[in-house]
Amino acid sequence: MLENYAAVDLARFQFAFTVAFHIIFPAFSIGLASYVAVLNGLWLWTRNPVYLTLFNYWKKIFAVAFGMGVVSGLVMSYQFGTNWAEFADKTGPVLGPLMAYEVLTAFFLEAGFLGIMLFGREKVGDRLHMFATAMVAFGTLISATWILSVNSWMQTPAGYSIAANGQFVPEDWFQVVFNPSFPYRLVHMVLAAYLTTALVVGAAGAFHLLKNREDAEARKMFSMAMWMAIIVTPLQILAGDQHGLNTLEHQPAKVMAMEGHFESHPDGAPLILFGIPNQAEQKMEYAIQIPKLSSLILKHDLNAPLAGLDTIPRDEQPPVDIVFWSFRIMVVLGFAMLGLGVWSAWRRWRGQLYTSPWLHRFAVLMGPAGFIAVLAGWVTTEVGRQPYTVYGMLRTSDSISPVDAGQVGATLVAFVIVYFFVFGAGAFYILRMMSKPPSTKRLGLRDGPIRTSGITPLQQDKPDMVAGE
Repeated sequence: MLENYAAVDLARFQFAFTVAFHIIFPAFSIGLASYVAVLNGLWLWTRNPVYLTLFNYWKKIFAVAFGMGVVSGLVMSYQFGTNWAEFADKTGPVLGPLMAYEVLTAFFLEAGFLGIMLFGREKVGDRLHMFATAMVAFGTLISATWILSVNSWMQTPAGYSIAANGQFVPEDWFQVVFNPSFPYRLVHMVLAAYLTTALVVGAAGAFHLLKNREDAEARKMFSMAMWMAIIVTPLQILAGDQHGLNTLEHQPAKVMAMEGHFESHPDGAPLILFGIPNQAEQKMEYAIQIPKLSSLILKHDLNAPLAGLDTIPRDEQPPVDIVFWSFRIMVVLGFAMLGLGVWSAWRRWRGQLYTSPWLHRFAVLMGPAGFIAVLAGWVTTEVGRQPYTVYGMLRTSDSISPVDAGQVGATLVAFVIVYFFVFGAGAFYILRMMSKPPSTKRLGLRDGPIRTSGITPLQQDKPDMVAGE
């Protein structure tokens, strides 16, 4: 079967497969690092043992997710040399330093303080331990910044010139780093990471509340997660809208594919909710649409003209069916997250946040939604950039190494087998850890001395009365 594909297609499949496995771990660890830092800070502030229990519970899960993210990321670096040597050669002067900065600033920061965060509280004291925890969280944000700068430059290249040998040469590093799409994509990705973590934490809390609604730790993490859902989801929808407007300006063909607009609309474009893209015949079949709403969303004018893919040469159009559907998956999940946040806010207002089993079941169901939305957004972004690796400048077909399709296919099969075994086992282990309740007694915290200065006996009995509720 694989022999029917060209080497460039197999190389793309291979890179997409490895990135898909990799991206879910940073999306989780970025948000989780900040969450455990908040838990540690709340423990120091209130001395509520619930926060310490949750910190110890989630730091172990963070350690596993962080380790799998590092391992899965190493493989992609090698693929630049094995499968995408032409891309690496052409873009190396620009992208090489940016990726090196990510290692020197972010990874070393995370690795340097990770051990102290995980094992050093009793050795270095609470203050230095809090500093180390904050530095790990800060390091994950710096890592996201550099990686998003690299990818954003590939989407909207700026600040370069092209040398005689065809290489991209940096001329203005400020424009390279802060290219036109970078601020929008950074905000969108970081918020996505926070939402992904909130949904996982909320699902874990809801799962344990379904078993025991009096579980103080489960109540606390469910409450904190639902606050994140109701606050961050509207911000993410707003950030996504602004990111879409930026994409319309710099990558119009991608937006045309997202909207399914094969034809130009001179007096207002419809919003196509669903349909079946037929790229061969350049039309949308069985379209369910709302007249002129796309022009209102993208141009803030019902009658604003919008160009379609009929203005783009066939060989420069992205695969419409993939982009069209991945974008809708992301949007539908985004509104489902908003629904969860609104539902939880209503139940909180009525004093029923912890006694609503259908809300808890929905929260458990939404646990993986953040990962699916991140993957759908990544597919929309990357497939929508085709047929280019550097948008408008370097085609994907000109970026591949001189490799044989059979060799790439064989390594792709090996990656599939190894990844599903290794990372499947890792994911199973994380789920198994989350399935166990974060009981303070199980962790041994109530059997040993706990400093509880600043907490009254009443607050010790009812930890939900401390900050966060």
